[in-house]
Amino acid sequence: MFVIIVQLLNFCFYLIPEFFISGLYSVLFYVVSDILIVMLQEMEDFSWPWQYQFPPFFTIQPNSDTRKKQLEAWCALVLSYLKQKKSHSVDVTEIQNSPLFNNKEINRKLPPDGVYAVFEELQKKGHLEWKDQKTRKQCLIMWRTPEEWGKMIYDWITSKSMTNTVCTLYELSNGDDSEGQEFHGLEKWLLLRALQTLEQQGKAEIINFDGNEGVKFF
Repeated sequence: MFVIIVQLLNFCFYLIPEFFISGLYSVLFYVVSDILIVMLQEMEDFSWPWQYQFPPFFTIQPNSDTRKKQLEAWCALVLSYLKQKKSHSVDVTEIQNSPLFNNKEINRKLPPDGVYAVFEELQKKGHLEWKDQKTRKQCLIMWRTPEEWGKMIYDWITSKSMTNTVCTLYELSNGDDSEGQEFHGLEKWLLLRALQTLEQQGKAEIINFDGNEGVKFF
């Protein structure tokens, strides 16, 4: 892709050289280069499992034992992939055509019924919620369950001796104190789900004060 864009830029240079007199060519070249480098780095940073290069992995197997292991591998892959992209909201049509389910290198693509089989397994494990159960076109996928996020947050709170204190939701997920923690920057809807699990365990209470949403830990 990088080579193609460079060739196009050079082609434009010869067609309309006056367009690049001001140095726009150089600026555009370096901007495009930086974008492509970031894209390539993101692709390289993700480590695909060995199954991803195995053609039968993209066909749901009829044998129950084999199918169980296959779906477990797919679930792990989906969660790892979305975690790396820091994405929770999923459009089924879009993700079916993404590299996750479409390995162009070996010319294999998981069919729609296979994708839904993987999503149903994720739902059973508590990692997926459909935005509309009837249409099943968009969903929320959590690489950690609300319970797991809640435990992580509470462990951090106790380690900082912050029980019996109140903090806003913004301070908890975006404050300086939580920077570097895995839950830093956690989307609000998922943060609330995590805190609700702690509330059910008697370890926290979600409160409103001075127009702010906050939480008190016990």
